[in-house]
Amino acid sequence: MNTSKNPIIIKNILITGNPGVGKTTLIKSIIAKLNISAGGFYTSEIRDNEGKRWGFKIISLDGQEEVMASVETISRHKVSKYGVNPEVVDLIGVTAIKNALSNSQIVIIDEIGRMELTSKSFRDIIMACLDSKKLVLGTIAMKENNTSKKIKERQDTRIIKLTRDNFHEIEKHIECLLSKALEGRT
Repeated sequence: MNTSKNPIIIKNILITGNPGVGKTTLIKSIIAKLNISAGGFYTSEIRDNEGKRWGFKIISLDGQEEVMASVETISRHKVSKYGVNPEVVDLIGVTAIKNALSNSQIVIIDEIGRMELTSKSFRDIIMACLDSKKLVLGTIAMKENNTSKKIKERQDTRIIKLTRDNFHEIEKHIECLLSKALEGRT
């Protein structure tokens, strides 16, 4: 039982789960349902004409987008077969987070993963964002590295595992958490 006069307030909600379970879809659905100003970014797969995954785009909520990683990108930063361009993470992701911290009620970060974490500026802004007073809704890779491990251990952060079977239950749960968190902020 927490007898502290200052209870821990959960203000960072991060969704984790296997690839393809609908983490980005869930975030987009929640943003659409809640009447709040949101800023940040999400990522999207790029597939070729045969349906094979070719790369990943990073897309800000205000519509800026670039290829973040692809099988054709030549880079010293590799995640699996994809070359990652940290400058694109900075240009789209870091800029979108900074704008959201200044102008939005909630910051959307989809995703805190190995590709995005190739950027030092991204790692720095993520920690600043999680430390801020802003609400954060995002996704985080299941596979841990030093940065994601620190994030998952934060007391002000709730990690929620999404599966194909619990999508609607988790969606309602997160909507409830965000609504409660927003009550005292409007």
